[in-house]
Amino acid sequence: MRRPVTSRAEIEHIALDLFSARGFDTTTVDDIAAAAGIGRRTVFRYYASKNDIPWGAFDEQLDRMRETFAALPDDLSVLAGVRAAVLSFNDVHPDELPWHRRRLRLILGTPALQAHSTLRYAAWRRVVAEYAGRRLGLPVDGLVPQAIGHASLGVALAAYERWLEGGGDLHTLLDEVFRALEAGLDRTADVRPSGR
Repeated sequence: MRRPVTSRAEIEHIALDLFSARGFDTTTVDDIAAAAGIGRRTVFRYYASKNDIPWGAFDEQLDRMRETFAALPDDLSVLAGVRAAVLSFNDVHPDELPWHRRRLRLILGTPALQAHSTLRYAAWRRVVAEYAGRRLGLPVDGLVPQAIGHASLGVALAAYERWLEGGGDLHTLLDEVFRALEAGLDRTADVRPSGR
């Protein structure tokens, strides 16, 4: 008999394995609990729903992103600050990178997760808009802070999709596309990825 798992990360890894093998729609919370050697209620202690499992500790990551924004120097441009925070948000231990790739592939490629993803994307954009609004002296729901949130999410998703297609290092891709956003996207010849 398998020993019961003891961490949220272990539950997520088991769930990602099951989602990959059986499909997201056909894998149940009971399947995940059985594979983890825990009760269904234990799974729900960590996650409000099956749809939350692929997102992991997303709310805690958003809190960390807010802390990153709060610690940035005010002489940094707004978009440079967003780039720095997004790169920090995507700092993943090398051992977790394969899991991160599977997680993103599932989130971006599973129709059943799209409605839930919309809520998560809105929360992420709000954190960016809060920072932009504070820096620009504008309300968080103002047009420009909201536009910065939407544009930032769009370029991040473009980098994730390229990475999932086998397009290189995630940090390098994010750095490149956010530098292009800072440059106005039409002056990409001036953009040089910093590399890692």
